[in-house]
Amino acid sequence: MPSTHLAASIDAHSRERAGRVALSYGRRAVTYAQLGDATGAFRAQLAGLGLPEGSTVCVPAHKTPETVALLLAVFHEGLIALAPSPDLGISARVRLAQQARATHTLTVCADGALTAEAVQANAVEAEGFDRADATRTRLLLTTSGSTGTPKIVPIPAEGFDAFADWATAEFALTGDDVALSYAPLNFDLALLDVWTFLRLGAQVVLVEKDRATEAPHLQGLVAGHGVTFVQGVPMLHRLLAQDGPEFSAVRALITTGDALPPELLPPLARTFPNARFHNIFGCTETNDSFIHPIDPHAAAAPPIGRPLAGVRALVVDAGGQVVTGAGTGELLVSTPFQTAGYLRSALNEQAFTVRDGQVYYRTGDIVSRTDDGLFTLEGRADWQVKVRGVRTNLQEVETVVASHPDVAEAVVVALPDEQTGVRLHAHVTRRPATALTGLRLRTHVGKHLPRHAIPSSVHVTEAPIPRTSTGKPDRNLIRNNRMKENETA
Repeated sequence: MPSTHLAASIDAHSRERAGRVALSYGRRAVTYAQLGDATGAFRAQLAGLGLPEGSTVCVPAHKTPETVALLLAVFHEGLIALAPSPDLGISARVRLAQQARATHTLTVCADGALTAEAVQANAVEAEGFDRADATRTRLLLTTSGSTGTPKIVPIPAEGFDAFADWATAEFALTGDDVALSYAPLNFDLALLDVWTFLRLGAQVVLVEKDRATEAPHLQGLVAGHGVTFVQGVPMLHRLLAQDGPEFSAVRALITTGDALPPELLPPLARTFPNARFHNIFGCTETNDSFIHPIDPHAAAAPPIGRPLAGVRALVVDAGGQVVTGAGTGELLVSTPFQTAGYLRSALNEQAFTVRDGQVYYRTGDIVSRTDDGLFTLEGRADWQVKVRGVRTNLQEVETVVASHPDVAEAVVVALPDEQTGVRLHAHVTRRPATALTGLRLRTHVGKHLPRHAIPSSVHVTEAPIPRTSTGKPDRNLIRNNRMKENETA
């Protein structure tokens, strides 16, 4: 609730650890007793709706203590929560709710009261979607939608329990730990830095969305709350290390989502002198799958590592044959934490496959594996495009663009072109106080890659890369914006 164990544990903490802080949010400190009271009040309001047990409700995942309490109330009442990004447009959110057969959209007003808006049933939208099973799941997350319409992913209750048990043991977590929760509440990272920590009776520091890029604020949260556990994308770590603070209380630092630039390791080692560093790799469909201890003095980006205990990983070549020993190919994984499939079952045939009686998820990631079983991410299978008839790996181009010293972030997308079929466009955030131009960047790329791989157009800005609700680069938005610019040019 994602499992019965979770809900029961937090309920017990509301009595046994009543005065301990459960959630910190801005200037607010919500104790376990207060969290329990808020959950109880929402349960009473939900009961008044008279929803049959097992019904699905849509709870936009605003990252607030009230939303956490509301989700707990939904779990307690035997309902299923669809938790989409609160940044989704109203039409997209309604469509997801209809696909999941949600009866109501639940939100919390400024005064703390619950608002329940009925969702109009739509048989056309729901066609082909299974009805979520409350005996197996109480939480529905969605994929990022960075390459298409978000897919609804049921999080298995038993899978969450197994994952929380693994994380607690792996990082020696206790009720005295304090987690900095940076990712959105609808992101699978919250399964660890929110729900696992609350299950333990520990403290969770929720980062407010509108202050997520303010380095002094983030540093103040870590120092002021005595944070011991930090999990996030490299951008978070870069912000925390800005101007060289030292956080000696942090004992575990997790990087995930994007590759950690090697040049960031030395300042991180100084900022977190007592922390163990790990790279963790996974996705919404499988949860975490690989882990790698990072040497903060290493000179190269860390590999994704080795499979977690209980995780099976296969490397499959272009012909669909399993690669044994060292080799390169698409990564297939099977984890104790993974979903049984998307809510829209028709999507499962391409995403999941059975090998020797085991269900594997086709990640679409291209990896290489050494003889001793160490995995390194090489790129994406769906990032292969043909430019002027030549097969080109977008991630390889993106890596070279990002290697320019004046580049802070970079995304490379493929655009349709009447003459060449496909041309490349780079969207780049330059570092402050630099004079990077598109011409200089294309010259840099030309020194490392053949002509067909040089982006035809470059957009240089000081604004952050646009991202989806789950923190991934919004490639669709970047692509569509550039195409619109071309149409009006």
